[in-house]
Amino acid sequence: MNAHVLAAERDTARAMSQENVEIVRRLLELFDRADYETGIETWAPDAILDWSASHGPFAGVYRGRAEIRAFRQQFTGTFDEVRLEPELEGAVEVESDALVVETVGYFRGRDGIEVQARSAWLIRFRDHKVAELTLYQTKQEALEAVGVARIQR
Repeated sequence: MNAHVLAAERDTARAMSQENVEIVRRLLELFDRADYETGIETWAPDAILDWSASHGPFAGVYRGRAEIRAFRQQFTGTFDEVRLEPELEGAVEVESDALVVETVGYFRGRDGIEVQARSAWLIRFRDHKVAELTLYQTKQEALEAVGVARIQR
């Protein structure tokens, strides 16, 4: 196993780029506020959002800022409330510019029903922007996608 990944598992705060962690925080903060114009600036112009593993109605791959903005508007417009919380303390830097981050989504539908969904994201960064975000159902799946087996504790 890659020694860099082992270090990230043991001490995430020290091992990974704090700048990338802040980009993720900002991305989710703007998503929650439905701030589409400012939020899209956290993405590279040619970014890819791969939501194809979603069990929801918006499964697909979105390319470029225009498609990502449209996805976000449709996705958040489906609910009365959307809140996404990253579990950054458990994030793993899997490459020099890539993180696996677990998220918990809290959603309230127009009918008042509240649901919660867990997922993991593989996020790749380029030039201080999100270049690619791929949704996985579990952290294990995201780690396996980049060739990293989960460390047994």
